[in-house]
Parts: sequence; C-alpha cells; structure tokens
Amino acid sequence: MSNALRLSEKWFKRGLWLVALVFAGFLIGLGGAIVGDLPKVEQVKTLDDFIEKSEGQRLRKTAERAELAAREARAALDQAQLKYQVAESDVRSARETFTNWLATRRATGKAEQDTELVQRTAQLDRLAKLERDALAEIQKQQQAALDANQAAARAQRDLAKLQEQARDAFQKAQRAQELRVFFYRLLLTLPLLAVGIWLFMKKRASSYWPFVWGFVLFAVFTFFVELVPYLPSYGGYVRYTVGIILTFLIGRQAIIALNRYLEEQKKAEALPDARRRQQLAYDVALARLAKSVCPGCERTVDLKNDKVDFCPHCGIGLFTRCAKCETRKGAFAPFCQACGAPVLATETASS
Repeated sequence: MSNALRLSEKWFKRGLWLVALVFAGFLIGLGGAIVGDLPKVEQVKTLDDFIEKSEGQRLRKTAERAELAAREARAALDQAQLKYQVAESDVRSARETFTNWLATRRATGKAEQDTELVQRTAQLDRLAKLERDALAEIQKQQQAALDANQAAARAQRDLAKLQEQARDAFQKAQRAQELRVFFYRLLLTLPLLAVGIWLFMKKRASSYWPFVWGFVLFAVFTFFVELVPYLPSYGGYVRYTVGIILTFLIGRQAIIALNRYLEEQKKAEALPDARRRQQLAYDVALARLAKSVCPGCERTVDLKNDKVDFCPHCGIGLFTRCAKCETRKGAFAPFCQACGAPVLATETASS
C-alpha cells in the first residue's frame, strides 16, 4: 500500500505512527505507576503479625538479655584471661628468680639467709595464689558465657518454634493478599483490554487511528506485562489453565473469522466482475497487486505475464484496454498510463 501513497502522505503516516507510539508510551507509564501502587491498598503483613504478641515479646527479650549477658561474659573473660596471663608471667618470673637464689644459697651455705628464704617462699605463694584466682575467674566467666549462650539458644529455638507454628497462617494470609491484589489488577486491566479490542475492531481505520493504536498498544502491554506475570501459580495449575482457556478462545475466534472470511470470499467471487472491483478499495487493490496476488481472492498470480488479463482462480479482471487508445492497463487504475484518459463508467461496466 505504501507504493500507492503520496510522498507527503507517507511522512504524515510515519509521523502519526510516532504520535501513536508516544501516546502509548505515556499511557504505559501512567498505567505502570497506577498498577505499581495497587499493592499499597493492602496492609503488608509479616510473620510477626501471626505470633502471639506477649509470648513473642517475652522470648525476644529473653534472647536479648541472654545475648547481652553473653557479650558481657565474653568481655569479662577477655579481661580475666589477660589478668591470668600477667599472673602466670609473674609466677614464672618469681619462680625462676627463687630457683636461682636457692641455688646460690646452697652454694654458700649461709644460715643468716634462712629468713630471706621464708620471705621469698611466702612471696612465691602469694603470686601462685593470684594465678589460681585468675584461673578461677576465667573458669567462672567461661561458665557464665556458656550459660548465657545456652539461654539465648533456647530462646531462639522457642521463638523459631513459635514462628513455625504461625508460618502456615502467614502464608495463607500472604496468598490471599496476593490474590486480592491480582484481582485489583484484573479489574483495572480487563476493561482496558476490552476497550482496546473494541477500538481495534471498530475504530482502527478512523481519522483518529493514531490514538486508537496507541491505546491498543497500551492495553496489550498492560495485560501481558502488568497482569499476566502476577497470575497466581498454585503449582502452575492456574497459569496453565488460563493459558489453555485463552488459547482456546483465541483459536476459536480465529477459526470463526477464517470461516467467515472464506464464506465472504465465496459470495464475493459469485458477484459480477465490475461490481467486485467497485467493492475493492483502490489502496487495498494496489497493495495486493504489489505483492503479486489477486486483489479479489488473494491467490498468487503471474502479473509479469502480459497474456494474463484475468485471475485464473476467481476470474476477476486484472487488466483491461483503454477505451481511448486501446493500451493495456490495470483494471483498477482510474486513469490510463499511456494517454491519461479517465476510466469511463461504461468501460468499467463492459470490462
């Protein structure tokens, strides 16, 4: 059909298609914003909403207190270990000093050093006691940390058990919420799709076709992008079932349309040749001829053969002779390409 259009008309049509696409783009943006905000009409529930509030708070506080006690015990344990290391170092150093002094004492054999021996022994005992106390403190803090960790683990297990008991109710509520949001989307998109189908069927060739096509593109995008991906799954049963139903409905309509088209073609082929040509739009006829098909029955015809004046399938006239100059010309052309004479009504009727 584009070969039959004037140059300016081609550019106008391209510009109008651009208008249709831009219009569809803005509609899609608006629709996406609206559909994206639909989940906000529902209160978002969490797993905690299905847990007994007092029991959940009690277990969380118990776990928090146990965690805090464990952290404090770990910090005290670090301090105790540091003190133990210092005490252990002091005892080791004092023991080495005492051993060296004791060896000197034996070598000299001086009795006046017995008092110092008692003092050094007492000092070593004090350091050893400090070491034992530091070790006892480490053991105490280790026990405190162990008790706190076990208490926290018990609280976490009890909380996990409570959450597991509430999980079924939470999942059911979540599925119900998703289903409600899907129905909101459905209530929004189905009317748009219905309007889009009506516009496509009735208004796609009207003067305002760019807006019609823009709305049709928007409706199709909204249905397949904003609705279909959010179909509830339920293991795939819903999506497969919806797919089967849609395929059946679309296939049924396609079969009905095909049978209607074939019936109309049979009726049209039974009409006189001149009347059939009158019923065909000029642009439609040119578009089909450009594809080397018959404008009447849409079957392939060898238009390059200058001996073919009629369609061998339906008999419609494809070429005729000019009443003025007898030049062979297209039967659908309103003027002769050789002399420019217009086609007369008597010529159309006789052909």
